[in-house]
Amino acid sequence: MIAAVAASGLGGGLAGCATTGSAPDQAASAPAAPAAVTCNADPAQDHIGHDATQAMGTAILKDSGARTLRWGPPDSAWTMDYRQDRVNVRYDAAMKITVITCG
Repeated sequence: MIAAVAASGLGGGLAGCATTGSAPDQAASAPAAPAAVTCNADPAQDHIGHDATQAMGTAILKDSGARTLRWGPPDSAWTMDYRQDRVNVRYDAAMKITVITCG
């Protein structure tokens, strides 16, 4: 008797979890992913030799299409993480831009 009750209880519990029909198409209801922002340092190369200022940083961001900017002071170490939406700007002790790269 206990086995019969347990079996019927188990079967009833599983029946309650059963689904009917097909699963909804989740891709159709998911919002579209934002377009990836990538950096292109080539158009920003004209800024090499200019003063490292906030206005220059803004211009480099615009020209490179990057989302973020990382300043590299002289004699500083950088992490090696790569971000396709970041422009890197190194400058020397005289605050002159020496290198502009992406990553």
